[in-house]
Amino acid sequence: MLNKVVVLIGAMLFSLVALPQVSFALGGLEGLPYEFGFQDPVTPVAREMQTFHNMLLWIISGITVFVFLLLVFVALRFNEKTNPKPSQTTHNVPLEVIWTLVPVLILLVIAIPSFRLLYFSDRVANPDLTVKVTGLQWYWTVEYPDNGGISFDTRMIPSDEIDTSKGQKRLLSVDNPMVLPVDTNIQFDITAADVLHSFAIPAFGIKKDAVPGRMNQTWARVEKEGTYFGQCSELCGKDHAFMPMEVRVVSKEAFALWVEEQKKDL
Repeated sequence: MLNKVVVLIGAMLFSLVALPQVSFALGGLEGLPYEFGFQDPVTPVAREMQTFHNMLLWIISGITVFVFLLLVFVALRFNEKTNPKPSQTTHNVPLEVIWTLVPVLILLVIAIPSFRLLYFSDRVANPDLTVKVTGLQWYWTVEYPDNGGISFDTRMIPSDEIDTSKGQKRLLSVDNPMVLPVDTNIQFDITAADVLHSFAIPAFGIKKDAVPGRMNQTWARVEKEGTYFGQCSELCGKDHAFMPMEVRVVSKEAFALWVEEQKKDL
């Protein structure tokens, strides 16, 4: 019995130390089969979210190990065989004070950075670019009101039309990707035209509901050029699973050229 307990304790301690390392060693710009962890953060908000998650993982793992060890101790120390005459103690003021104050302190440690992160992710301070995203069944409309009213629909490329030689990915690539400049404060105005949707780009730390008749806002400052993927994250009908968003982040110079090209088609 004791050997089994030691093995269980060892396994839990190993998971406490090893799993966070495995979790954040993996990543990338898209989901991978059997992936464990987050995509690589490319915005300040996403980076702060992962830092907060890492802190919470250590806290909850420590609580889990402590409670498990306490239960093992109680089971071994106070069972009928080893403790035939149980104590009749009903109150212990110092102990009651401790088990009240410690959870409160733990919640404060969690709440303070949590509220700080909520306000940080919600602010839209001095945006350099505004992008309006409208969810429809089952595609997105992207508009650039600051750039001459550029507007286009973005729909998933059917699986039988995917061209892997062009880097296209099944269920993720779209016909008209959103294009954004790197190192730019971007405000996203998010709404819907029919039912509830949700605009989510994991690498940006963005997940904001698109609600008909309401304009939600969020922001991002992407620090690395590349192609990023997201999906609608709110059940919105039969083709909910086929409503991705592809975002290409390019240099500011390349974005300016793209804007000029798009204006020619207006």
